[in-house]
Amino acid sequence: MSSEERALWERVAASAVPLHPALPGKVAPPEEPALRLPQPPPDPLPLPPLARRPPPEPRLRLDLAPDPRIALGSRHPVMDRRRFEKLRRGRLEPEERLDLHGMTSERAHSALAGFILGAHVRELRLVLVITGKGRSDELGHSPHRAGILRHSVPHWLSAPPLVACVLEVVPAHQRHGGGGAYYVYLRRRR
Repeated sequence: MSSEERALWERVAASAVPLHPALPGKVAPPEEPALRLPQPPPDPLPLPPLARRPPPEPRLRLDLAPDPRIALGSRHPVMDRRRFEKLRRGRLEPEERLDLHGMTSERAHSALAGFILGAHVRELRLVLVITGKGRSDELGHSPHRAGILRHSVPHWLSAPPLVACVLEVVPAHQRHGGGGAYYVYLRRRR
């Protein structure tokens, strides 16, 4: 540092208030960095056994709810077992379809409610609700889950007023949309 820079530094250092007043001492001016010659890379050493272990799981998890396909797949069916297996394997053809692609959550919720209630009034038994798989954040920076509609539709179908019309919700077979669609098996009207 030049003499002017050193004098300026001493004035700044003298006006500084210590963060920890209990610690005695004066702030020392920064030292000039010494020139270092490049060092050759060290010889590779065998890693100790602890270094070979996988890194620990992160403590913070942003995805708190399970994938709805897993949650729906682990439940016992309410409907007839034989018909349920046909449904799950994609051997039953849906009578109508609702495509929610590109809709906002609010608009999709009202469209789903109108569609399910209308299908129930017309005494349809099996309908297909297409949600899409949703966009994913490739970098993983987004705290919200990918596929808002895909995760919300099963919750909407299990809440009033739709729960009174719905007998079963099953993830669709690959030929009907796979991970981006649900079969909704409706109750009979009384």
